[in-house]
Amino acid sequence: MAKITDTVKVLLIINVIFYLASQFVISPDNAMELFALWYFEHPAFELWQPVTHMFMHDLGSPMHIIFNMYALWMFGGPIENALGRNKFIFFYFSAGLGAAFIHSLVNYIDFHDAYQFYIDAGYSVEQMKQILAQSVSPGYGVPLDNIPQEVTMKLSGAYNIPAVGASGAIYGVLVAFGMLFPNASLGLIFIPIPIKAKYFIPALILIDLFSGITGFSIFGANIANWAHLGGALFGFIMMYYWKKNSFNKNRWD
Repeated sequence: MAKITDTVKVLLIINVIFYLASQFVISPDNAMELFALWYFEHPAFELWQPVTHMFMHDLGSPMHIIFNMYALWMFGGPIENALGRNKFIFFYFSAGLGAAFIHSLVNYIDFHDAYQFYIDAGYSVEQMKQILAQSVSPGYGVPLDNIPQEVTMKLSGAYNIPAVGASGAIYGVLVAFGMLFPNASLGLIFIPIPIKAKYFIPALILIDLFSGITGFSIFGANIANWAHLGGALFGFIMMYYWKKNSFNKNRWD
């Protein structure tokens, strides 16, 4: 494994600082309210959250940040070496912002579809305000007799569950790695045999697409599949353009 690159090192440090500070400096609840990415019509939403959510992780388990930082360490260095420092920084944050955009767009569609269902069922705007304020952990709304549970979950899930994690930006990095090094064999800690990047990375994206469309999550609950897909999409667009225009002749060191 090549030496860790400067930008990747800084990103790893910032992520760890956010994680530790959210545990020991300010309360986890306050950290989530301030820095996670809330639905943009939620009262907790702030303009900085599309950036800060990239450095927040699930505070209930260290595995979220461990897996993300492992992926950033493993794939980020080769991409920074290929693109140059400044171009890599632009790429990383653009993929993360793209992930936030797609995630928020899907949440907007889900929320307003469910919201309209309530309105059509006879609920007033004032009643909807009360319903949205009555959430239970982990953010799903209180079920109502005349509303299907899946509609309640869609409404309150989009509205009350914030997104956290570097995964969107890292999916962009994964796509870039697959495009630049398609025949690289990946010996991953959870797969016993090496798999070429050109097979593994598209398979990972297809799993997220399946989970996003069906709602059936293979890797566990509360995974922002559309954020992963958004980061992958924006990463692909940038790398496709740069490869087509000989990005290696225009480094931004």
